[in-house]
Amino acid sequence: MSGVLLTRLGKLWLLSILFFLYAPILVMAFMSFNASQYYQLPFEFSLKWYEKLALNTEILDAATRSIAIAIVTTVVATVLGTAASVALFRFEFRGKRFLQVMLFPPIAIPWLITGTAMLIFFFGIGLGRGTPSVIIGHVALAIPYVIVVVSARLATFDATLEEAARSLGANAWTVTRRVTFPWIVPGIIAGALFAFAVSFDQFVISYFLSEPGDSTLPVLIYTSIRKGFTPEINAISTIIISVSMVVMLIAARFSNFGGER
Repeated sequence: MSGVLLTRLGKLWLLSILFFLYAPILVMAFMSFNASQYYQLPFEFSLKWYEKLALNTEILDAATRSIAIAIVTTVVATVLGTAASVALFRFEFRGKRFLQVMLFPPIAIPWLITGTAMLIFFFGIGLGRGTPSVIIGHVALAIPYVIVVVSARLATFDATLEEAARSLGANAWTVTRRVTFPWIVPGIIAGALFAFAVSFDQFVISYFLSEPGDSTLPVLIYTSIRKGFTPEINAISTIIISVSMVVMLIAARFSNFGGER
């Protein structure tokens, strides 16, 4: 009897947490389809805020800029992160454990501190603010995610397969291309999706490193809210959240946290 009660209480607790997390998002998405600009009830379904969003060149330009930066970040972070993961998996060298441990501070350190440090660093080397700085900052944040995900996939890889391939005369490149790479493809895809999501949704680093008038979408949404909130922000936020959730669910499906699917 006590076991059944604990199970029900556990389910109720889980549902309460999910409600706490998603209720505000659902309300925002719901109101993005409300005809009233001031969220008056009763609710009247309308797509006019999405239609106005489609004509808002400022938001569309910022969205295009965010997507372009996220794509570049994804490509660079995925290539560098995958190469680092394979190197950490194959080779033993002094300081390897230290490097693996140092992958986690960039994920755990508050982005406000990271953004401040990057701003000081880029001005110190003469690069300053701008799109190159934003991309470098996003890549620095995304690489640890790629390494962690790809390394988790490599943890399930049987190293004797590479040894067997070498014993049959395959060189290092052939072993990587024909044996290792096919196995880690799901991890690479998952890492790339994580990198894209981290870059596209990134606000703090973009806010610190973007030039005035050259904002990414999250920065533009923040500045728009400060000037005056409009339901167009609800519409674009709903689209962003929907896309981000789909990307993260696909990433989780491919990575499976290093386990077998």
